[in-house]
Amino acid sequence: MSIIETITDVDNTFLSRRELTCNFTGLGGKLKKLESVDMINKEFNLDGKVIIPMILKTHVGKSTVTGTFFVYDDEGLAKKHINPTIFSRLEKAKAKLAEEETASKEVAAEPAKEVAAEPAKEVAAEAPAETVKEEKSE
Repeated sequence: MSIIETITDVDNTFLSRRELTCNFTGLGGKLKKLESVDMINKEFNLDGKVIIPMILKTHVGKSTVTGTFFVYDDEGLAKKHINPTIFSRLEKAKAKLAEEETASKEVAAEPAKEVAAEPAKEVAAEAPAETVKEEKSE
């Protein structure tokens, strides 16, 4: 059984787009727009098309999310029909995701550097303490 259940799949010839409405079961509160776009892309084999998540709605008391997506063949046509605010929000989400990925890569690389650097700090910190003790004993 698939996580994605198709509710409606309409081919809107007037606006030259495909309108999909799907339920995502078991993902209430966990699903992000960009992840849902990837899932729709894989489920319906929409490689090379522009998929725009319009609405993701979580149902009260259930772990189901209902999403509405517009699928365009041409990005220019999509930008003509859809509010530019939606595109700016998607770009912000993509930038934030890319930033998190680079930060996680840096964090994964840094612990190896810190382990090598910490013993040197401890030795440097202990040396002045010993000289202070020697001076007090005299």
